[in-house]
Amino acid sequence: MKVLLTADPFIPVPPVGYGGIERIVDALARRYRALGHTVGLVGHAQSRCSVDAFYAWPGARRAASTDLVLDSLCLRRAVKRFQPDVLHSFSRLAYLLSLLSNPLPKVMSYQRHTGGRQIAWAARIAGRSLRFTGCSDYICAMGRPSGGSWITIPNFVELDTFTFVPRVPEDAPLVFLSRIESIKGPDLAIEIARASGRRLVLAGNHAPTGHERLFWDQRISGRLGRDGIEWVGEVNDAQKNDLLGRASALVVPLQWDEPFGIVFVEALAAGTPVITCARGAAPEIIEPGRTGFFIKDVGEGKAAVGRLGQIDRRACRGAVESRYSSEVCAARYLKLYGELTA
Repeated sequence: MKVLLTADPFIPVPPVGYGGIERIVDALARRYRALGHTVGLVGHAQSRCSVDAFYAWPGARRAASTDLVLDSLCLRRAVKRFQPDVLHSFSRLAYLLSLLSNPLPKVMSYQRHTGGRQIAWAARIAGRSLRFTGCSDYICAMGRPSGGSWITIPNFVELDTFTFVPRVPEDAPLVFLSRIESIKGPDLAIEIARASGRRLVLAGNHAPTGHERLFWDQRISGRLGRDGIEWVGEVNDAQKNDLLGRASALVVPLQWDEPFGIVFVEALAAGTPVITCARGAAPEIIEPGRTGFFIKDVGEGKAAVGRLGQIDRRACRGAVESRYSSEVCAARYLKLYGELTA
């Protein structure tokens, strides 16, 4: 099968640092080729993903209408040259505009909040040639009322990039791993750690300006370097693997409806349970009492830390192996392609 993948023009595939969707696209491309499929990619000019054909987006300005037109035409040319059996877009729906009436099988995947008239129009024009996927049931439920056929295929991790750690010391630290901003609850993670008498390592970058910089200055920076609270900045893949593997739990008390939460799956892959809030897609990933705990406030967070010894870290790893591995999720996408091309 010939599959043409697209990722947004803003970050290379794979990403140098942060870039969750770009990691997904890179992993799918490698997995498909390993299975004998031919893969093309339309992506950022500096992408290093190993594919059979690559096409660079000409525009990379998010709000520029001229770049939107240029990139849409670029995708049309790529389809004409590559002649794919399936076009799978992880980029903007607008790039598909000139191809919607084309009978070419198309998949449009969403990893963020969605819905609206653009989906309704796309579904109406493309008809059966277009399927939508969401990274969670939560995202599919948002998109489905606008029209089209939707299926949940979750985000995933490559298992060999995370070392399973079956046992950690009783005094192993808690870890907060995410961008340090108010919607992720790092201030609550600090309060939970202090209430529990546990060390906390915060890993992630923060905004240099604006409201979130004010949040950092007022709620986070003054608490660092005392009471066992440590900030290590943004971490690379190797550092992430080490940090999650030696943690007693990942503590990210969500204050918004997370579309998926790949860091939860990354933690579980290391065997590390998750303490968070039942927001967005989190209830689809975490099984209370088995792979983590849901909390509503600092008091419940403290109680959850006290119950971490009840969780078998093997169950955490097993949940990822059965549901969130690249092998499992790539197979689900290939099944969808097969249905579209049948």
